[in-house]
Amino acid sequence: MLSTVKRGRNQVSATAEASYLADVALASNFDKLLQQAEEAERQFRHAQATAAPVSVQYPLAHTLDQALTDVTRAAYAAQRAEIGPRGYEDRIFRRKAMATSAVHRWTDEADRLLTMRETHRLTGFPARPEAAALGAEIAHAPAAGH
Repeated sequence: MLSTVKRGRNQVSATAEASYLADVALASNFDKLLQQAEEAERQFRHAQATAAPVSVQYPLAHTLDQALTDVTRAAYAAQRAEIGPRGYEDRIFRRKAMATSAVHRWTDEADRLLTMRETHRLTGFPARPEAAALGAEIAHAPAAGH
């Protein structure tokens, strides 16, 4: 019975190693993606502040949404990369690593960015230009029967 006990460290599978390397590569772009998201937000907020037409605001809102999505993915990839390749298959290892301060920082950053993206999706998007045009046509249409 004792002969079935494994000795030494668990080896990392090729799949876990590949996932880890993909996350490291994505995480390495975090700073660039964060700058892109900040620039997209500046452009969108400027368009809002200057009361730019919806046809200008909507594409900027969409660009901001995509930038926030990309940087959020990079932050979560950095979190997984900080945990290490064993965390992809060993839930106990992953859970212990989640308690470290370095992983906490990435978790907090990823959650902050995810909250920004969800808030933007719920409150930041102007109506689509097509919907605004449709609404304008309905509002100015003559009443039936007159």
